[in-house]
Amino acid sequence: MAKIKKGDLVQVISGAKAERGGDRGKQGKVLEVLVEQNRVIVEGVNYVTKHTRVGQTQRGTKTGGLETIEAPIHISNVALVDPETKKPTRVGRRVEEQTKNGVKRTVRVRFAKKSGKDL
Repeated sequence: MAKIKKGDLVQVISGAKAERGGDRGKQGKVLEVLVEQNRVIVEGVNYVTKHTRVGQTQRGTKTGGLETIEAPIHISNVALVDPETKKPTRVGRRVEEQTKNGVKRTVRVRFAKKSGKDL
């Protein structure tokens, strides 16, 4: 069970400060998790300029040129944001029993360690 999932709100906790042109302190939603490379793509963080070859669509419009896209950032450089305090927090897992339609199930639940609130 991953600590950071697609759709989570995370904050960048390392790198150059935002005042100096870096991304530390910025918050954004996780767009994609690249499990094999231990990286995440965060909305509005780590913009890079990508050069794409100029081509034509079937309608005749030109495509390509310079695009700015979000590049992956290592998963150790982001922390999950606690929904209550809007501050970065550590994540834990605990086992709970839930009853649904008379059937008991054991499920693992993520929670923010400092506040103890479920995520």
